[in-house]
Amino acid sequence: MKTLSFVNQSKATAIGDKIAVADSFLTRFLGLMGKSSLSVGSGLWITPSSGVHTCWMRMAIDVIALDRNLRVVKTGHTVLPWRLSGLSLRTHSVLELPPGQILASGVEVGDQLEAVPSSR
Repeated sequence: MKTLSFVNQSKATAIGDKIAVADSFLTRFLGLMGKSSLSVGSGLWITPSSGVHTCWMRMAIDVIALDRNLRVVKTGHTVLPWRLSGLSLRTHSVLELPPGQILASGVEVGDQLEAVPSSR
């Protein structure tokens, strides 16, 4: 699976350098189901997606909802298994990250993110 690095341009901070891209029906459907943890710097970018759920997941995650231009429209901190994130017509894609990564990278609503090819 293709991986990217995500950077918060607004704050000049790294979000993750091993973000897998889920851009097909199967990769979006499977998402992080079956995984028991995410390492620091890893995650999943689901595109397109207007929202996510954590059904059948075995871990909590941080969730960042992005518009078409990769601007942050919503954040979800430590979303527990068996929860739904709010669907939004403004959301075009979603980043799923290890819990605590939003705070660690300083991501806030309105921040501009950038996706670049991963060096790993």
